[in-house]
Amino acid sequence: MRQLERAEQCAVIQWAALMERQHPELALLFAIPNGGSRHKLEAINLKRSGVRPGIPDLCLPVSRHGYHALYVEMKSEKGKVSTTQVAMIDRLKEVGNYATVATSAEYAINMLKWYLGIK
Repeated sequence: MRQLERAEQCAVIQWAALMERQHPELALLFAIPNGGSRHKLEAINLKRSGVRPGIPDLCLPVSRHGYHALYVEMKSEKGKVSTTQVAMIDRLKEVGNYATVATSAEYAINMLKWYLGIK
């Protein structure tokens, strides 16, 4: 994950931690560390243990608005979603999840607020 995307994602997680008391569902928000550079052997072991390319960065496994869960792929404003990520986001949607790409912490936080009905 690039540094700018990481900083934006960290801001989302920090906001969620601050809001957990009022909205306990946010305690379920977690990051999926699929990206990043790894040693070849570690990459092989991660693949064997179930790491899948294209999975979005964040998941909130809470059902709302008729969806099973919310997935958010974090990208910088100049970041590009890969074809593998697009395919995985489409597949997640097909099976009843809400999946989106956020180009800022503000967008991701607003998406979490909408999804959970936070004013």
